[in-house]
Amino acid sequence: ALLPIYATDVLKVGATGLGVLRAAPSIGALIMAFALAHLPPMKNAGKILLTAVAGFGIATIIFGLSTSFILSVPMLRILGCLDNVSVVIRGTLLLTQTPDEMRGRVSSVNSIFIGISNELGSFESGLAAGLFGPIAAVVMGGIGTLIVVGAIAKFSPELRDLKTLDVPE
Repeated sequence: ALLPIYATDVLKVGATGLGVLRAAPSIGALIMAFALAHLPPMKNAGKILLTAVAGFGIATIIFGLSTSFILSVPMLRILGCLDNVSVVIRGTLLLTQTPDEMRGRVSSVNSIFIGISNELGSFESGLAAGLFGPIAAVVMGGIGTLIVVGAIAKFSPELRDLKTLDVPE
C-alpha cells in the first residue's frame, strides 16, 4: 500500500521504479514456487513456517529503512519468496490437518480472512503512515510481524514443533 510513497518520496524512482517495486514480490513468489515444486516434502514444517514469517518481518524492516533502490528491490523479492513459503505451508496444513467434516467451513473462514487481509492491511498501513510517517509504518509492521512470530513460537508448541505436512493417521 505504501509503495507509491516509497517510489516518489523515499527512493525517488518515479513511475517506472514503482512498477519494478510492485513486480518484485511477485517475481520472488514465482521463483519460490518453482523451487518448492522441485524440492522434496518439507520436514520441520513448523519451524520453516515460523522462520519464513520471521524472515518476512526482517526483510520488511530492511525495506522500510532502505533509501536505496538497489537494496529495496531484493528485499521485496525476498518478501515474495518467504510469503510464498508461508502460503504453501498454511494451504497444505489447511488441507491435511482439517478434519474432513469441517474442511468446507474452515476453508470458507480462511478464504474470507485472506480476502479481506490485504484491504485491512492497506487501511492499517495508510493510517499508521498518516500518524507516524511511511518509514515508521513499514518498520513497525515488520516489528509487529516478529512479535507475532515470537508469540506463536512460544504459545503454540504444536505448530512450532510440527515436523511434516503429511495427513495425520
